[in-house]
Amino acid sequence: MNMLLSLLTNTLIATALVVIAFWLPQINIYSEKIGPYECGFDPIESARLPFSMKFFLVAITFLLFDLEIALLLPLPWASQMNKPMTVLFVALLLILVLAMGLAYEWARKGLEWEE
Repeated sequence: MNMLLSLLTNTLIATALVVIAFWLPQINIYSEKIGPYECGFDPIESARLPFSMKFFLVAITFLLFDLEIALLLPLPWASQMNKPMTVLFVALLLILVLAMGLAYEWARKGLEWEE
């Protein structure tokens, strides 16, 4: 009975929140609010300016090293396992592959901002 009551309460609360979320923004509709910019300024130029490929390269490099940190995070718990050397070897292999990729990108001047 408690689970049924809890499920019913959660469903009602979620439904009420969804209804309020769809109903509330439609109360005050005016031209400034439905425009592409809510700050009140008219756009001077197009908002669709092309980005330099350097932005994407820096973002991909950041994601690679961020992923490296996420994959290496469980390393302190490797000492608790039956075979900690296997985990440490895989981590060293991952660091080696990423370091080789960084060296390759550095040698090809992929990290240089100026052209």
